[in-house]
Amino acid sequence: MTLFRAALILGLLSAVGPFAIDMYLPALPAIAADLNAEVAMVQWTLTAYFVAFGFAQLLYGPWADQAGRRTPLYFGLVVFIVGSVLSALAADIGQLIAARALQGFGGAVLMVVPRAVIRDMHTGSAATRLMAMVMLVISVSPMLAPLAGSGMIVIGDWRLIFWSLCVAAIASLFLVGFALPETLAREHRVKVNLKSLWAGSKVLFRDPVFMGLTLIGGFGFASFMVFIASASFVYSDQFGLTPTQFSIAFAINAIGFFGASQAAGPAMDRFGVVPVMRGAVIGFAAASVTLFLVCLAGFASLPVVVAGLFAANACLGLIIPTTMVMALDPHGEIAGLASSLGGTLQMLTGGIMVAITGLFFDGTATPMVGAIALCALLALALSMVTFRKMTRA
Repeated sequence: MTLFRAALILGLLSAVGPFAIDMYLPALPAIAADLNAEVAMVQWTLTAYFVAFGFAQLLYGPWADQAGRRTPLYFGLVVFIVGSVLSALAADIGQLIAARALQGFGGAVLMVVPRAVIRDMHTGSAATRLMAMVMLVISVSPMLAPLAGSGMIVIGDWRLIFWSLCVAAIASLFLVGFALPETLAREHRVKVNLKSLWAGSKVLFRDPVFMGLTLIGGFGFASFMVFIASASFVYSDQFGLTPTQFSIAFAINAIGFFGASQAAGPAMDRFGVVPVMRGAVIGFAAASVTLFLVCLAGFASLPVVVAGLFAANACLGLIIPTTMVMALDPHGEIAGLASSLGGTLQMLTGGIMVAITGLFFDGTATPMVGAIALCALLALALSMVTFRKMTRA
């Protein structure tokens, strides 16, 4: 399979999960009004998705190491379809939260398995280039999904968004069946049992570089999740944007992330892994903290917030794909378990940060940006220890 073909297939599969998040962001205020729910409860539809998404990876990773990559994909997509149908039919916010959790449980397979497939095919900078190409395909989601969601609100209502996600998942089933070959040979499969899982988990938990890289990427991802959970309310309540205008503002922020992600592979080849990641983490912290201080000073206009988040997300575009690849690189024999454990830790980190932000969220940019700055500072602190260990290895 050529690099371009692999990136296209894996990118299309991986984009379904982000579409389940980004597509309904413009509808969050409408959902709150339609289901007569408070903002914090509506945000729990995102938190439930992320938490279920995180824990489910612990299932899919080992399963993919034992059964190959395709079987878990079939199962997860079917669960995602059921969750999408139940979300579309939800009669109250409690039902929607439960349905979103089920949707997240199924959608998790679309993060774990593609990353393991990349590790099956490549390592090092080649894997980073493939991951960056996959991220480029995924970049269609934050740029087009909110616009598509706002369009569906106009022609129908927010439930139409979940029906369209159901259709996308059915199309993905056909993509797996007819376009994605099995990449894990039978002789490389690892029988799943509690003993082997515990042994593999101990190896990963005791690896300070794996844990450090995972949590650096985790806090970076958590900051993006905080933005996703809060941005539609900030842009509509504080800045008065319509769903379509919000979609455009959201896309501008996302372009920074995915544009920078394309530079990760070439930058690593030219300057080295650690210098690139160190500079990106410092830039992420500097942009986030500066924006937070500007918001505290009362200068949080729409252009200032969009520009500050663009700069921070551009740094994340270098951090997240690189930490994903480098964390898995030394653990090829348990790539599925490493991918699932890393993904679970990242999703739980994000879910916790979203829940904490919800306690202080008042519909303005300051609490959102403050939580993002906290994530950046935690990632910076971890990087000081982790990168030192990497340079000594």
